[in-house]
Amino acid sequence: MALRTVKSLLVASFSLFAIVFSAPALAQDSARHEAAAENHEAAGHETKKEGFDAADVIFGHILDNHEYHFTEYHDAEGNVHHVSIPLPIILYSKERGFAAFMSSRFEHGAAYNGYKIREGSKMDGEKIVAVKEDGSEDASIKVWDLSMTRNVVQMLIALSVLVWLMVSMANAYKKGLGVKTAPKGRQNLLEPIVTFVRDEVAKPNLGHKYEKYLPYLLTTFFFILINNIFGLIPGTANVTGNIAFTVVLGLISFVVILFSTNSHFWGHIFNPPGVPGFVKFILVPVEFLGVFIKPVALIIRLFANMVAGHIIIICLISLIFIFGQMNGAAGWGTSPVAIGFTVFIYMIEVLVAFLQAFIFTNLTAVFIGAAFEGEHHEEAAHH
Repeated sequence: MALRTVKSLLVASFSLFAIVFSAPALAQDSARHEAAAENHEAAGHETKKEGFDAADVIFGHILDNHEYHFTEYHDAEGNVHHVSIPLPIILYSKERGFAAFMSSRFEHGAAYNGYKIREGSKMDGEKIVAVKEDGSEDASIKVWDLSMTRNVVQMLIALSVLVWLMVSMANAYKKGLGVKTAPKGRQNLLEPIVTFVRDEVAKPNLGHKYEKYLPYLLTTFFFILINNIFGLIPGTANVTGNIAFTVVLGLISFVVILFSTNSHFWGHIFNPPGVPGFVKFILVPVEFLGVFIKPVALIIRLFANMVAGHIIIICLISLIFIFGQMNGAAGWGTSPVAIGFTVFIYMIEVLVAFLQAFIFTNLTAVFIGAAFEGEHHEEAAHH
């Protein structure tokens, strides 16, 4: 009974909220669009959507970019100034050769050195194209973009941090720290993680061969983890939420799995034992496709989980601006709720950063172990 009463109160409150704020918001929105339409009609321009666009913010964060963009502000004269870190632009075309400059040259959509950034759809993002002297796009020139985008820069930073952590930890062990004495500093942080990957991922799935694959598993785990954590810092890129990044990781795991297979593995795929002949016509193609589906599962799982969390966080923050456009009081009223849920989801994303690194590494170990599983049966039969 109490639950039904609470539900009724919530419905009534939301209905009252919608009635109070929707009418002024619709009136303001209608007046704004009419004024904008009149101004554009008088200037001879097409009508353009104004206001906050959550889709632009979401895809701007997920997609790659040629700069680290943090915010923007208007000066006293109304000019827009962007707060960002430009990145190197490296281009090559057969007709014009190599060109290198900073992305700040493209500020405000300007063309530089015969190139400019063309704004594509929300899904495609921006693309650098060659332009003619009059500023129009020159489709006859093929441009190869070798620029240091924010995903590339962030991966290099993550790689540098990974190498620094592991080398400094190894040097500490060489000096006897953590061997003759108790571990200190970074060793206290990393040693339990290394031990966990060894004892809970490598040994159970790879058996006596765990030492052969442990360096690869540790590298994969820490590289994904560092990129996941960096992606949670405001203003940075979501590298693990880029499908190209996860595809490369999946392909590397696929190569390692293939090189770990043996005749027993392929025999079970193309000639499953104990299966009637007419069933093999169905089972063999399914088993063969499974060889390729495994790395695809690794690719999609990491990509989807890391993208989903970032989209949810941005959507929750966007609610403040969406309701603020409707009505100032609605924007302020939505802020505490949106921020509270954002902090909650952010804490979950920290957990997901560790969890997805573990899942990718663990599934890779499972697939590698399955590739040479027949060797365990042969050894058991021999003994």
